[in-house]
Amino acid sequence: MTIEALAAGTAPATAGAVLMLRDIDVDSVIALLARYALQLQLVGDGIAIPGSYWGESEAGLIGHAVFARRDTPVHSLLHEAAHLIVLDPARRAGVHTDATDSIEEENAVCVLQSLLGDALPGVGAARVLADMDAWGYTFRLGSAAAYVRDDAGDAWDWLAARGLVDGDRRLRLPA
Repeated sequence: MTIEALAAGTAPATAGAVLMLRDIDVDSVIALLARYALQLQLVGDGIAIPGSYWGESEAGLIGHAVFARRDTPVHSLLHEAAHLIVLDPARRAGVHTDATDSIEEENAVCVLQSLLGDALPGVGAARVLADMDAWGYTFRLGSAAAYVRDDAGDAWDWLAARGLVDGDRRLRLPA
């Protein structure tokens, strides 16, 4: 998604409902994560998700794997995947549950998760940003879309410095 597209606003989330993994093509998620040398580990319904910081149905991360159930919010899965994507392989291997205490890295991950949404059919950055708001993310400017569009210059620079976005603020997918 370009910065201009974000200026148009976000897709509405329905009455607090957020897009769940069960609502999208799981194979496209597996393929996207594989491009970053990550694995999606599906967990059975009702089973605790390994490596989940928030518990419940929120995604977890351990090493090179993102753990999720069918009722895991897509934005949560993409957020945890983004945490692993921004790490070098040595740091990634040691991650369990909590990826960082860096504010700069967390900000970059919030932007990156929306861009990853654009790489998934039927998801899109606008939906990820709307779901972030519905879930309860808070930003100074009042919404995730406003943050990404108007207040995340440092996060965009952080991602660009690591080759994760191009000069037009578009996701650079690995081959």
